[in-house]
Parts: sequence; structure tokens; C-alpha cells
Amino acid sequence: MRKIFLGFVLLMSCMINAQTAKEIIDKNIELSGGLTNWKLLNSVILQGKVTLGINDDYPIKIYQLRPNLTKTVITINKKETQVEGYDGKKGYAMNYATNKIQVYPNYIPESFDNDFIDWENKGFNAQYLGKEKIGEVYCHKVELTKNVNKTIYFFDTKNYMLLKEVKPDETLIYNDYRKVGNLLMPFRLESSSQKKESDYVMIINKIETNKVFPANTFKF
Repeated sequence: MRKIFLGFVLLMSCMINAQTAKEIIDKNIELSGGLTNWKLLNSVILQGKVTLGINDDYPIKIYQLRPNLTKTVITINKKETQVEGYDGKKGYAMNYATNKIQVYPNYIPESFDNDFIDWENKGFNAQYLGKEKIGEVYCHKVELTKNVNKTIYFFDTKNYMLLKEVKPDETLIYNDYRKVGNLLMPFRLESSSQKKESDYVMIINKIETNKVFPANTFKF
């Protein structure tokens, strides 16, 4: 009888955790524009500047198209240079040792949508890990797990905006949310990693959505 009772308590605890995590994710999607509007988003152009190292600033443009096409261009000495992209078949990125673009056969493109949009249909499990303070802001801490891959998301307890994302190899900080059409998007993004080799801060000054791109936009 005791084992049955303990098993029931454990089962209920897991169900409550999952429900709480789902509620937090649903609230984020709702308050940032709603699931319908996020699914109607098909393309994005981000423009701004990226800071690499201490004070190396470069103008940057990022083109993204559903389901996973992407191209990143930075301007160096008034010349636009592609530094990373995926054209639907192959991925490429700048090899800074040779200072040339290199095709990577094992390049894994990122989905156009965040993992927590339709996370259940994508096969993720969600767990609520409690609250944690990020700077001066209390956040809900939610972990998404799929196979061995885990990502932890930190949502502001007041407005449910995503403030921090912790991946196995990268930590992302999101700030300065602004309205873009019907959606709320961050205009400041900070990336850090253990190796510190690819750390950057991106300040966005313009976001355009649902633009039609020329057919060769993502070709390398």
C-alpha cells in the first residue's frame, strides 16, 4: 500500500510539473504575439551591429526563411562578407584560420521556430525547475529535453518574456523587447560559451518580417 501511495504521489508531481511548464511556455507564446502570429511568420531580416571581442564592431545582417534557411553577412572595411549560412542542402561558415568560407558536411541547421513553439509535437519533454533570479529579475526556469539534448529557458515571472537560454555549448541572454508587427522580439542578444572564442553582443536596430527574398538569396 505504501509503495502504491508513493508511486501515485510521484506520478502526480510529474503531471503538475509538466502542466506548470506548459502553462509558462503557453503564456510566453501568448504574450509575445500568439501562436497563430508566430506561425504566420515566414521570413525575417535582422539588421544591426555585432561586437566581437572587446570593441570590434561590425554592421550585420541576418536573413532567415522558414523552415531553416539562413544567411549571416557582416561588413568589414565597407565590404559585405558572408560568414555563415544554410541554403537547404549544405551549410557553410567562415574558417577564420584560412579566412575563407568553408562547406561543412555535418552542418546542422537550426529550425526557424524556437524549440518551445509546438514543443510537444516535436517530441520534447518539459519540466518546471522552480524560480531563479537573473540579475534583479525573478524567472521561471523550464527545461526542455529530447533524447540527450537539454535546454534550460528562463522566463520573466512578470511578463513571461524569455530572458535567458542555456544550451550545452552556448548561453544566450535576451533583452530590449520591442513590438514588430504583432510580435514582441528582442533587440539585444548576448552569446557566451565556455571557450569564449565565439562570444558576441548583437544590437539590432531594424527587424523586417515576411519579406519575399530573391531565389538566390541563400545560395553560396
